[in-house]
Amino acid sequence: MRFRPCIDIHNGKVKQIVGSSLQDQGDRACENYVSDRSAADYARLYQRDHLTGGHIILLNARDSDYFEQTRQEALAALAAYPGGLQIGGGITADNAGVYLDAGASHVIVTSYVFERGQVNYDRLRDLVETVGREHLVLDLSCRKRKGRYYVTTDRWQTLTEEPVEEKLLNHLADYCDEFLIHAADVEGMQTGPAEDLLKLLAGWKGIPVTYAGGIQSYGDIENIGRIGQGRVDFTVGSALDLFGGKLSYERVREYRMPSPDIPGRVPRGQGKGR
Repeated sequence: MRFRPCIDIHNGKVKQIVGSSLQDQGDRACENYVSDRSAADYARLYQRDHLTGGHIILLNARDSDYFEQTRQEALAALAAYPGGLQIGGGITADNAGVYLDAGASHVIVTSYVFERGQVNYDRLRDLVETVGREHLVLDLSCRKRKGRYYVTTDRWQTLTEEPVEEKLLNHLADYCDEFLIHAADVEGMQTGPAEDLLKLLAGWKGIPVTYAGGIQSYGDIENIGRIGQGRVDFTVGSALDLFGGKLSYERVREYRMPSPDIPGRVPRGQGKGR
C-alpha cells in the first residue's frame, strides 16, 4: 500500500468536489476546494517528492465549453512531470496516443469501454492494440445499489449493469496494467472509506488497485492498509491540506505497507515513456 497523488481539473481549475454532485449540464458540482495553483504546480510538487502513479482526471465532458481549458491544464501538468502521471477523462482509442506522447505514463479509461451498460470488448481490444496493455488503467469507479457495487461511467453519472466483483476483475485484468476505483457514493464526502468495497478488493489477488473515496483521517488510511492487507493503494483528495483539508501531505505521502503477495510492490510501468 502506498499513497497515489491526484490532480482533478474542472472548468479549467484544479478542484476537489463531491463526486455524486457532478453534473455535465451546466458544468456544475459541489466544490470542496478550488485551487489558485495550476495543475503543473501540483505535478512539479509530486515530481519533487518522487511520487509516481498519481492521476490527472478531466472532469468536464468533451462537449463542454470548458473542456479545452481543462485539457490544456492537464497537458501542462503532463509536460511538467513527463512519465510520472496517469490521465483520464474523455480517453478513446483515437486520442489515447496523444496523451501518452504528451508525457502520460498511462491513460485511464471508463466510459469508452463501458457502452450501453456493458463492457465493449471490441473497444477494449482496440485500446490495447493502440497503446499497449502496459499503458492502460481501467477505471472501475462504482456506486452501491441493492447491496452490490456497479461500475459508473460519464463522470460517475451513469450506472452500468456491470458489478464490481471477482469475475469482472479477472476478465478485465488481462487487458490493463492497473485498476483505479473511486467509491463514488463517498467521493469528496470525507465520511470514511467504503470498507465493504475495500474488503472485496483486498480479497482479489491480481494487478495493482488504487482506491479513492471518503478518506478523512489518518485512521482511515491505516484501516485501508489493514482491510486491504497492503494490496490496495490509496488516494486522498479533499481531506489533504494541499486541497484545504486537515491531513498533512508531508505525512500522508510517507505511508507505506508492503503487499503480502508482492513485497515492496510498486506499480508497473512507472516513470517510463511510451
